[in-house]
Amino acid sequence: MLIDDRRLLVLHRVALLCVVSVLAVTTLSAFLRHAKAGLGCAEWPACYGQELRAAQRGEPPAAAEQATTAVARLAHRIVATLVLLWIAIMLMVCFGARPFLVRDGGIVLALLALAVGLAVLGRWSSDARVPAVAMANLFGGFAMLALCVRLAATAGRQERASTGRHAFVAGLLLLSAQIMLGGLVSASHAGLSCDMGHCSAAELLRITDWSGLDPWREPVLDSVRPGQPPAGAVALGLHRYLALPVAAMLGALGLLAWRSGRRHIGATLLVLLGAQVVLGLTITFFALPMGAVLLHNLFAASLLATLSLLI
Repeated sequence: MLIDDRRLLVLHRVALLCVVSVLAVTTLSAFLRHAKAGLGCAEWPACYGQELRAAQRGEPPAAAEQATTAVARLAHRIVATLVLLWIAIMLMVCFGARPFLVRDGGIVLALLALAVGLAVLGRWSSDARVPAVAMANLFGGFAMLALCVRLAATAGRQERASTGRHAFVAGLLLLSAQIMLGGLVSASHAGLSCDMGHCSAAELLRITDWSGLDPWREPVLDSVRPGQPPAGAVALGLHRYLALPVAAMLGALGLLAWRSGRRHIGATLLVLLGAQVVLGLTITFFALPMGAVLLHNLFAASLLATLSLLI
């Protein structure tokens, strides 16, 4: 085996370790975010958003709540450190000997930039109240997963032109918008807003206050203006209605990938999409069960990573 072949094998295997580690980090991050919002708490749904209410009153978080997430926070830090280790090893593989693996090295450098950015963002994530911080943390983790998957799948290979590339890019942008809306719903503690009957198409068309879509606005829970739905219902309603065109487009893209010879990716995309639809319905009808919400987050990240392979 040539030395370059050995380097590519190492790069491929470390990229796979990076995929597993980033999946763990994003799942732990989702657990911490949702546990902080109150999902799975004993007095559900009255305790939904209770920690944010306490913070807005200037009260410290309860000791029991901190103990619940202490182990998850420690695991998150350990696995995040592992991710940095995998990135450092991949950088050495790409640039530690000639010839440099320029294309793969560029992906690893992008991973490093995201990891450093998320590490800096993490200093504010735990105490941040504006949704923008949680949304940036969410999408940054998803982007890292997509890059790791792409690197594991294409290390050292010349990428061929993809049939329907523009359609796949459009699908990726639409899915990204849906993911960001979902992050806004989560960070705004708006997951139950539609139980008040304010997410019908007619209600959304009558909205004049769109402040619920402002990611830099601190959520004000239990606040309803006369004649208007709760602020969180705006983001949740749009997230639910956008799910229909997103599912239709991803289904079409999965079939396109299958017909253009990329059957494994197309089949994976269709299976993930079907599971995500089922999870979305489960979350809606069973009022945010923690397990289903975490899987919803995991499958959204996996959909984005799978779709990125087609570009």
